[in-house]
Amino acid sequence: MTHCNFYIDGQWVDALEPGTPHPIINPATEESVGTVVMGGVADADRAVLTARRAFDSYSQLSQEQRTALLTKLLGVMERRYTEMAQAISTEMGAPWNLAYDSQAECGTGHITATLEAAKSYPFEVKSGNGDLMLEPIGVCVLITPWNWPMNQIMAKMAPALLAGCTVVLKPSEFSPLSAKLTAECVAEAGYPPGVFNLVYGDGPVVGACLSAHPEVDMVSFTGSTAAGIAVAKAAADTVKRVVQELGGKSPNIIFADSDVEKSVARGVKRCMNNTGQSCNAPTRMLIERSVYDRAVEAAAKAGAEVKVIQPTEKGDGVGPLAMKRQYETVKRFIDIGMDCGARLLVGGPGRPEGFDKGYFVRPTIFADVTNEMPIARQEIFGPVLCLIPFEDEEDAIRIANDTPYGLAAYLSTNDKVRARRVAKRLRAGNVSVNASGNEYCNPFGGYKQSGNGREWGRFGLHEFMEYKIINGL
Repeated sequence: MTHCNFYIDGQWVDALEPGTPHPIINPATEESVGTVVMGGVADADRAVLTARRAFDSYSQLSQEQRTALLTKLLGVMERRYTEMAQAISTEMGAPWNLAYDSQAECGTGHITATLEAAKSYPFEVKSGNGDLMLEPIGVCVLITPWNWPMNQIMAKMAPALLAGCTVVLKPSEFSPLSAKLTAECVAEAGYPPGVFNLVYGDGPVVGACLSAHPEVDMVSFTGSTAAGIAVAKAAADTVKRVVQELGGKSPNIIFADSDVEKSVARGVKRCMNNTGQSCNAPTRMLIERSVYDRAVEAAAKAGAEVKVIQPTEKGDGVGPLAMKRQYETVKRFIDIGMDCGARLLVGGPGRPEGFDKGYFVRPTIFADVTNEMPIARQEIFGPVLCLIPFEDEEDAIRIANDTPYGLAAYLSTNDKVRARRVAKRLRAGNVSVNASGNEYCNPFGGYKQSGNGREWGRFGLHEFMEYKIINGL
């Protein structure tokens, strides 16, 4: 049984305003593996003021000193890599290969990319008759979700620390083990007290206090669009910077000139990855009408081959949903899909065969979906794929952009000219052509209600900087 408390000013401390302990539930067994201390306003205030006190001295460290500290942190995390994979697999149900090869790798991957980006980053350059300085913005609150815990923690934390900011991390109470291990790694790396602080708490109390706090200079938030709106409203009165990476309902356009069977199978696999719990998952597969029947057949075949496995198992497969709340939400959307006229191809209600406990659902694919159906418009955040036919290129672009979100988009075609033409018209921050993936050095973020600002590499560094021009030197 693991007890997760706070890390503030270089020490593990108990809450000043302890709420009801939050159980850490293994989603595969529905059994408790520990508790999380849930704090209050006084705990948020203590963490922020600690970070404020530490900012003056930490921000004055040289770039070489901050680089050395982050390099030490990378070394510690590499040594404790297997522990991190185990923590993630336990807390949110990621199957072992996914937890080890992808989830845990995001932590070391983002640190490495940040260190590389800093080598050529223009921290100080000439501009006209002055010196242009890029300086750390100050005290930064990092609010992160549960679905890719290390990706979202380290995509924010690594650039913030390298920029010279001090941070308060409020991770999800549903993925506390990876955050606790991150704090242990920070302590082992030798960061000065107060530079990194960790508090747990719910969004309406602790999250709102951190977002509204006058001593916080920036909030970097990843989560749902509704929660992102609440953060922005709370932060507005103090005119602080708010960077948001929010929801998505990403289109995956399959043109007739592509390898249809291969493209469809690839799209099914990508949608189901991480049990569908990814903000950039391609959950709307748009298929050219002339090959629609072939694509539906290919989707049914690929969907039937998706294995549901226990988090402790090795190999390809999807695990449970991360929590009961998400489990109930996905089940409800599967029922909605069946009631609104979509054709069920694969999956459906109930647990997969052989699973009598845990938050497991059946990987589900609906055909003959229209873009007006709730399952095509709302972010389900589970292994549910919608197949939507389109007539021609213009129709595909129209349907793809007909969403309040704009995080990612995908397309498959053998025509490079068409690929570039369509990609330029898709209102999304990340467009993948023929299964190409994003790299840590590239920007990650979205349009419209998928957020604002960008993370990863030098783009992530930029969000934690302020410009200062010194004329006459």
